[in-house]
Amino acid sequence: MNNFIKAVESIESENPGLQPLAVLRGLRKAAGIDTPFIQHYLGPLTDKESLVIKSPLNEYIPNVLTHQVVQELEEGVVLTEDGTTVALIPLLLGLEAGLKSTSWPRVPGLYPLTLTKNLAVSFLQHFQTQPSSSIHLGPNGCWDDVRNPQVFTLSGVPSLVTEALINGGMDGMILGKHVAKPNKHLKTLSSLLRRYYTHRLNSAGLDAAPVLISRLRRSNFRKLVNFDSLKKQVTKALNIYRRLDKYEKKSNKRNQQMDIDEGLKTFVHRYIDCPAIIPRCMWEAQPYRGTPTLLSLPLSFLYIHHTYEPSQPCLTFEQCSRDMRAMQNFHQNDRGWDDIGYSFVAGSDGYVYEGRGWHWQGAHTKGQNSKGYGVSFIGDYMTSIPSQRTMDLVRNQLAKCATEGGRLVSNFTIHGHRQLEVKK
Repeated sequence: MNNFIKAVESIESENPGLQPLAVLRGLRKAAGIDTPFIQHYLGPLTDKESLVIKSPLNEYIPNVLTHQVVQELEEGVVLTEDGTTVALIPLLLGLEAGLKSTSWPRVPGLYPLTLTKNLAVSFLQHFQTQPSSSIHLGPNGCWDDVRNPQVFTLSGVPSLVTEALINGGMDGMILGKHVAKPNKHLKTLSSLLRRYYTHRLNSAGLDAAPVLISRLRRSNFRKLVNFDSLKKQVTKALNIYRRLDKYEKKSNKRNQQMDIDEGLKTFVHRYIDCPAIIPRCMWEAQPYRGTPTLLSLPLSFLYIHHTYEPSQPCLTFEQCSRDMRAMQNFHQNDRGWDDIGYSFVAGSDGYVYEGRGWHWQGAHTKGQNSKGYGVSFIGDYMTSIPSQRTMDLVRNQLAKCATEGGRLVSNFTIHGHRQLEVKK
C-alpha cells in the first residue's frame, strides 16, 4: 500500500490543481476500468479525465488496479502496514462514489460498487454450481515476502469475492461514507490514504487512536451495516447487475433469496462477528513438528494467558509477528513442543494472531488442553491490564466468533490459567 500511496502522490504532483475526484477518475481511466455497472452509478469516463502519468507509473497503475485471479495467484491487491491485504478497485470506487455524492446521508452506488454486487455474484455462483467443491467467501492468502511483497498466493480455491476484495470493499464503504459528508473537504487523495493506512499507534495503543484507521476496519464496518440492510443491498445490486451486464446466472426468486440469505449469514459471522485473524503464513510461522492432535468440537473452556515474555505490548504487525516467531522458537526449541503452545494470541495492534488455531490441540494449560482454547495477550500484565480494545478482541469478538461458529459451547467457562488447580 505504501508504494501505491507514493505513486498517487507522484501523480498528484504531476497534475497540480486536480481535485481528488478527478484523480480517482483519472486512475480508473489509466487502468481501463469501466463497465456498464460502474457507469450506472458514476457516469462514463471521458478523454478529458486522462492524467499525466510518467514511466514507470504508466505501467504500474494498470497492473496494481486490475483485479484478477490467475490460478491461485491474486493480482490487483496490496499489503498494508497492518498486515492485511486489500484489493484497490473497490476501495477507489467507494471513494469516488462518496466524493461524487450530493445527497447525504444517501451515497448512491456506495454499497454495490464496493461490496454487495461482488457478494451477490459469488453467492449465486457457489450455490448454483457445485457447493461441495466451491466456496462463497474468501479465501485469504499469503505473500511471498512480507517485507517486499510481490506475489500473493491464495490459500484455497477462490470464490468470486476473496478476502482482499472484502477488505477493499469495507474500506471503500467506510471511507466513501466519510468523504461524502457535507462538511468534509478532502485536500488530496494520498493524504487520506496515508492517514488511514499508515497511522502509528503510541504507547496508549488503540484506546487513544483515531477512529478512521484501517486497524479498526471491522468495528467501523459494523456501525454501517446489519444483516437486513446488507440483504436489501445485495438483492438490489444483483438485479441491476443482471440488467446492465447481462449476467447469465438465472434462478427463481425464492431460490435466489435463499442463496443470498445463506451467504450473508456466513458473511456476517466471518466478517462482522469475528475479529480479523492474522494467519500463520503472514507472521512467518515454522511448520508444526509432527502430526497435530485434532480437537473434538465444541469445547467448553477458554483459558486466558499473558506471555510475560515478550513483556511489552506489540503495537505493529511487524512487532507482533516478531513476537510470535520468538514465542514459537522458544516453545519448539527450548521446551521441545511441536508448535507455539497457544491457540490464538492477541496483539495490541488490533489483531488476533493464529497459533494452533481452531482445530489443533494446544499446549497452554497442563491437563486441560483438550478441553479448551488457550488465548494469550502479548505482554506482561502482572501489574496492569491490556487496553480496552485489546481485551474486547478476546472477551467479546473472539469468544462470540467461537460460540456462533460451533467451536465453543454457548455456556462456556472462561478461566485465567492460574485459576486451575493443575497449573501449566
